[in-house]
Amino acid sequence: MTHPTPLEFAAVTAVCKANIYFDGNVVSHTVKFADGSKKTLGLIYPGSYEFRTGAPERMEIIAGTCRAKLSDTTDWTVYPAGAFFDVPGDSSFEIAVDDGIVEYVCSFQ
Repeated sequence: MTHPTPLEFAAVTAVCKANIYFDGNVVSHTVKFADGSKKTLGLIYPGSYEFRTGAPERMEIIAGTCRAKLSDTTDWTVYPAGAFFDVPGDSSFEIAVDDGIVEYVCSFQ
């Protein structure tokens, strides 16, 4: 699915300490909103990575192209900039970047 890509978030608190995964190949920063919600803004470098989820998440692709496979599927789906995919809570997903860098926003729902 696609939708308008956010360009910025106003009136947020940014957490300075980065979330670093897979030897620095996936890096994000958390932003907190006044309503108590949070998102992470990050970069994914080439490679294939698996993540587990606690709460449901929405992954919005801001720049670049990736492939993703949810835990309950067998097929990979391509997500270009402007696309998103939803991940159920208490599950997992694989994400792969073949070349370049993917920029993303992850919303915890």
